[in-house]
Amino acid sequence: MSDWTDRIDLAAIQLGGRVVRANDEFFASKENLIEPHDPVWLEGEYTDRGKWMDGWETRRRREPGHDWCIIRLGLSGQIKGVVVDTTHFKGNYPEACSIEACALDPEVGEASSVLKLPDAVDWVELVPRTPLSGDTRHELAVSDEGRYTHVRLNIYPDGGVARLRVFGDVVPDWEAISRHGEPIDLAAVEHGARPISCSDKFFSDPRNLLMPGRGENMGDGWETRRRRGPGYDWVIIQLGRRGVIQQAEIDTCHFKGNYPDTCRLELCDAGDSPDSEELAANLARGDGWQELLPQTKLKAHHQHFFTGELAECDPATHVRLSIYPDGGISRLRLVGRPSEAADRS
Repeated sequence: MSDWTDRIDLAAIQLGGRVVRANDEFFASKENLIEPHDPVWLEGEYTDRGKWMDGWETRRRREPGHDWCIIRLGLSGQIKGVVVDTTHFKGNYPEACSIEACALDPEVGEASSVLKLPDAVDWVELVPRTPLSGDTRHELAVSDEGRYTHVRLNIYPDGGVARLRVFGDVVPDWEAISRHGEPIDLAAVEHGARPISCSDKFFSDPRNLLMPGRGENMGDGWETRRRRGPGYDWVIIQLGRRGVIQQAEIDTCHFKGNYPDTCRLELCDAGDSPDSEELAANLARGDGWQELLPQTKLKAHHQHFFTGELAECDPATHVRLSIYPDGGISRLRLVGRPSEAADRS
């Protein structure tokens, strides 16, 4: 899971992402850009303005200039790459695109800046003008290390884009979080946690484990294929911050005939090791794990809470959830205190 497309989609609706403005959306709505499902095609489906398209599509431009759309990220962070997907747009895709980003102070607000005066914002170019092809998923890497709250997709000169994904690392406001002084979910995506390696993700992605709220359906979780040989499945989570875990929740919501029989939690402290493919590989095969929760029986469609069952452990940076022999988990919560605030006396 070292590819940047395995990072968190910072623009996801599930995380609060929102399309806030577009200069034109004559043929298809701007909100379609960040819909979570893959783009679909409806043969013979038309609206009073033309062919129904699952994406954002502007009218044919007859004057100089280009079209654009602004997206507020659900969680601010460092952008590693964007996907500009023109699936199903074959004779009506843009010639090219570029991506810009900005960081807005929440106290300033969108109404006075982005929504009314988008050109007054200090936009930073993340992806220069890049040629596009029709019916294609374009993966565009980003090397900028800034923390951003909004992105602007520019298309040249006009046309349609099915989906925009903005992959990166969440950068929480730890100063604001620490002021509350309460335990937090160290495995929450909003606190910067993310999966870095797993044994299998055939049916659904382990990123779902860390999302807000309970799972909406069986697809909103992590589910592996049916195991036909020895072994078990596992996922390694990089916590948002090193901390001491005080409570664990394992939720099998919606998993009724396919929940794991048992599970186990282990943790380790990788110190200040760089976030890299090598680190993920070392953790996957390493022996330096400390048991937090022994192998424990699970129930179908049930929230399991563990406190007294957890071992007293040192601060950790990573957790490994193992499921036996296979199956699906909806959510994982690991509540505790960042190590600099942890008091184990």
